[in-house]
Amino acid sequence: MSAYIVFTRDKTTNQEELDVYDVKVKPTLGTFGMKPRAIYGKHKVLEGAEIEGMVIIEFPTFEEASAWYEPGVSGGSRTSLQGAEYRCVIVQGI
Repeated sequence: MSAYIVFTRDKTTNQEELDVYDVKVKPTLGTFGMKPRAIYGKHKVLEGAEIEGMVIIEFPTFEEASAWYEPGVSGGSRTSLQGAEYRCVIVQGI
């Protein structure tokens, strides 16, 4: 059953650190059967606080999504957290 990682960026705090993260994560794109579904496209917040942007990535399974996110595989999620305030969730599809 498919699963999705949803990144919500609330606020950029250090663009240089985000640029470092981009360089680290790019080589991992396409691994673990991932398919990008939304990457910082046009959005409209219907409830809750405004966000800067959102990324949604589909994976074949919850386990593959979890494995990709592990430090060292996804390019180092800790680096992204040094550059912005994020929320990240893995959710199983239907």
